[in-house]
Amino acid sequence: MIVPPDTQQTQEKVPLFPSWNYWYALVTGWLLLLIALFFFITNRFA
Repeated sequence: MIVPPDTQQTQEKVPLFPSWNYWYALVTGWLLLLIALFFFITNRFA
């Protein structure tokens, strides 16, 4: 059975965060954590 596109139900996932600013903060925080981790590891084994 073919259903017209306007009657099909879209199954979109619920967004994890309410806005893109939360994603930007998460990615920036993750990158800063990785930079700090690699900095301390590099200094520890230098």
